[in-house]
Amino acid sequence: MTITRRQTFIMALGASVAAALPFRAFATATEDSIAAFTGGAEMGTGGLTLTAPEIAENGNTVPVEVNAPGAVSILLLATGNPTPNAATFNFGPLAASQMASTRIRLAKTQNVMAIAKMADGSFVQAVQEVKVTIGGCGG
Repeated sequence: MTITRRQTFIMALGASVAAALPFRAFATATEDSIAAFTGGAEMGTGGLTLTAPEIAENGNTVPVEVNAPGAVSILLLATGNPTPNAATFNFGPLAASQMASTRIRLAKTQNVMAIAKMADGSFVQAVQEVKVTIGGCGG
């Protein structure tokens, strides 16, 4: 059996599409969540503290803490999960502090991202990579 140049090109194209599909789907879900939260506004850095472990031995319960003085809302994302939205914290005018902590599930090693909407309408972000030894979604 001989493989023509055309068949080789088609197989390479198909392999490229198959390899890029899952990653692109996760990237799109994360980008869609960010766009829905920020409305496409530019994001700055600073004023938001994201605390997560560098290494999580169990991806089922990874402790995460966010602190953004002056924020009205904080979106927490696990960018490598099939559903990246982990939590949204809203703070009213009577909130004593704009800090929250929770435990999230991580499927694999990935970035945890927090985006805070500040009282003046600006957005700031913080990102931290968490290395997961045993994935929290059966992996």
